[in-house]
Amino acid sequence: MMVNHLTIQEQSIIRQIQSETDKKNIDNITRTAAYFSFFKKNPDIIWSFLASMVSRNGGWNMCDLEGMIFPQVLAAQTRKQLFLTYERANWLIFHDAFPQLLLYQYSTKISRPMFHLLPYLNVSKFIQKEWDRYWKENDKNRLTTALIINEQNVIQTPVIEHPIYKKKVFHSMLFSFQDWLHFSCVLFPTCGGEVYGASVNGFKSLSKRIDLGKRLASILFHPRLFPHFFEFAEKTEHTGSRYDYEQYFKRKTIRKNPILRTTFPVIDHHQRAYEDWSVDRRVSPVWWLYFPANHRHPIHITDWYLAKSNQLQLLLALQRVLELKKWE
Repeated sequence: MMVNHLTIQEQSIIRQIQSETDKKNIDNITRTAAYFSFFKKNPDIIWSFLASMVSRNGGWNMCDLEGMIFPQVLAAQTRKQLFLTYERANWLIFHDAFPQLLLYQYSTKISRPMFHLLPYLNVSKFIQKEWDRYWKENDKNRLTTALIINEQNVIQTPVIEHPIYKKKVFHSMLFSFQDWLHFSCVLFPTCGGEVYGASVNGFKSLSKRIDLGKRLASILFHPRLFPHFFEFAEKTEHTGSRYDYEQYFKRKTIRKNPILRTTFPVIDHHQRAYEDWSVDRRVSPVWWLYFPANHRHPIHITDWYLAKSNQLQLLLALQRVLELKKWE
């Protein structure tokens, strides 16, 4: 969209927002920190803390691929493809969402909504209306739900339905083992060594990912639990290693997977021509149901997490036995 008819000040705001977004959209580490830093300055935008904590999970999912287990059961090319899938989704969401957050922050600074600039930042008409509405009504739950809906739609076509990712990741035998790969589970740890979280069956389903986002928000901002999650985020440097979580466990553990920046290169992403998902895709009324009060499964999952780690060790042992059998 052409910016020529905007004032010099408005053009400058857009350039600054784009520059700041590019600077913070380098890798999973910078994105996680940027979301959390924004939340501390703007605690009413609760989605930004959710984004930061989910981004932490993305980091250890990436690092798991080069940890002690998966290199022994997955080919290098498969692991690379999985990393690129995580990274692309991570990058796209930040590229879309962070300019919205910065424009909101600027609006609060001058006490005047500047959302008429959102179209120049290539965000959906759907979310443009929601920012206007939030400014007038201050409904945090609605805005959080809207941001969850928007960002899951943002990655649906370019990642979930992309021919290469579809064939090599989402339609592969490997993806059937999403429980093993933790594609579908998000963990929120505490400094007391406890783990909370939720999972989804059917990661490819847009509606199920939106539902997961709402369930995660209801856990993260539970009045009793939120202070513990915030303490963890404040106290714990994000390296991408699962050890960021496990260092607090009562049962001491060694570092089993590497840190992100010693493991993966910075990826140079290219943005294709912008397409507004909300022009062709209907917004389901179900998506608007606010954070579910009832979780079908326990949200305290410390024991589940430890059991899952043991299962992964068993998977590796089984793999080795099968390989030995081949040579007998």
